[in-house]
Amino acid sequence: RTEFALKEIMSSGGAEDDIPQAERKTVTDFCYLLDKSKQLFNGLRDLPQYGQKQWQSYFGRTFDVYTKLWKFQQQHRQVLDNRYGLKRWQIGEIASKIGQLYYHYYLRTSETSYLNEAFSFYSAIRQRSYYSQVNKEDRPELVVKKLRYYARFIVVCLLLNKMDVVKDLVKELSDEIEDYTHRFNTEDQVEWNLVLQEVAAFIEADPVMVLNDDNTIVITSNRLSETGAPLLEQGMIVGQLALADALIIGNCNNQVKFSELTIDMFRMLQALEREPMNLASQMNKPGMQESTEKPARRENPHKYLLYKPTFSQLYTFLAASFKELPANSVLLIYLSATGVFPSGRSDSEGPYDFGGVLTNSNRDVINGDAIHKRNQSYKEMHCLHPGDLYPFTRKPLFIIVDSSNSVAYKNFTNLFGQPLVCLLSPTAYPKALQDQSQRGSLFTLFLNNPLMAFLFVSGLSSMRRGLWEKCQDYLRKINRDIAQLLTHSRSIDQSFLQFFGDEFLRLLLTRFIFCSATMRMHKIFRETRNYPESYPQLPRDETVENPHLQKHILELASILDVRNVFMENTLDDY
Repeated sequence: RTEFALKEIMSSGGAEDDIPQAERKTVTDFCYLLDKSKQLFNGLRDLPQYGQKQWQSYFGRTFDVYTKLWKFQQQHRQVLDNRYGLKRWQIGEIASKIGQLYYHYYLRTSETSYLNEAFSFYSAIRQRSYYSQVNKEDRPELVVKKLRYYARFIVVCLLLNKMDVVKDLVKELSDEIEDYTHRFNTEDQVEWNLVLQEVAAFIEADPVMVLNDDNTIVITSNRLSETGAPLLEQGMIVGQLALADALIIGNCNNQVKFSELTIDMFRMLQALEREPMNLASQMNKPGMQESTEKPARRENPHKYLLYKPTFSQLYTFLAASFKELPANSVLLIYLSATGVFPSGRSDSEGPYDFGGVLTNSNRDVINGDAIHKRNQSYKEMHCLHPGDLYPFTRKPLFIIVDSSNSVAYKNFTNLFGQPLVCLLSPTAYPKALQDQSQRGSLFTLFLNNPLMAFLFVSGLSSMRRGLWEKCQDYLRKINRDIAQLLTHSRSIDQSFLQFFGDEFLRLLLTRFIFCSATMRMHKIFRETRNYPESYPQLPRDETVENPHLQKHILELASILDVRNVFMENTLDDY
């Protein structure tokens, strides 16, 4: 694959014996490539957002043109400086577009290595100060390009957990916004300040800090690592299904967000990805993979990230995922959304009688909305009901619902006999924890970073790195034991075991059981609605209330010196 080298190589063009005709051709060729690249880049937004195949050849062509353009401006920099008047911010724009291409390729493929490529281009722009002269020109639209570059760079750094870089970028962006609004007195000052507030809240969303000995913050990654999921041991009989596609849906009111990504969506997408690898050693150019050797590890499942989708949008993406799901594969639906409760009384108990979770109504104009408000006997329209998912249970389906009305999905029916599991959040948390909901749901935090969630419910807000690592090791042991409990259970529903062969789903299931067991033992989680539930139900005595697992949780609490937060005699209370 052709690598984009991020070096400024000055060509030998411009020597005395060079003829103007050649220079003219250089400028013409550059203009052609620049126009072609812009045309292809603008065409990307017209590609369908769903469906995994139609867009690949178009992306490949776009990458090709940008590769040529980048190399061309390197090789002919002097001529372009003299004859075209090429400015550094224009080079920055090309690099920024290439960074955006890699980022969008990551969104399309869920391959985290492309984030590293986007990062390398974005950081080169900063290191080489490509945009430094923009502020000297009296053109506000150029400054906006610079501000947008910062916002995009921040998103990539957040996804790569480069929090130290994020903090530097936020400070630089803040200074740039101040300068911009001071010089141009524009109307978009409020919007840019909101961007700063959002990213600041996003950085501070984690409820627990892990500290080095010098009190600097340790950056922890929650992507799947080599040692992440408990290994399958001999004698464990599990299904061969693989997680191929996931819809991650965020529609919570008032939750911390940045760039159409709520904190819950951000946490869940990381739980469905492996640690990024160095792309150069692993891949050919995007859209052009010809390698005969397959990568050593399985790919990440493909994901759609849907922020506040309407019902129409959600159903369109769901149908596209369902249609393209390969054989022996699983579709995962993650719903982090405000609960919608039934407005009227219903005599029946069908899949549309318990409400569901909110879908966005702003962009979805459905006739009859006004009639609906007057007549209590109609069902909620801007709502994803359990019954809406029934058609998709014709293939293996793994559903996670994090909502105040998650229990609506407990009344599921497996119509087609395919593997089907729903993991459901508590519908309410004890009052002492409720004020944290803006910073993300506790249930999703348990699925993404169970140790951090455990520390939070134990009342801890910071911890030394050494102790954190000791606890992580112990948690891995707990996960191995939970895996054994599940696979050795005699009464567990087979759906759980059919999903257990996939690393990502295995980790989610073991974390779900750890979460449920922790909450059931915790002294302030005393109501049924404080506990996660599942469809089908898990055999409690063999999983979430297993004495062996409870003993482990107390031992973890002892390591942290928080044993007093948990009940010792849990079994007697049920």
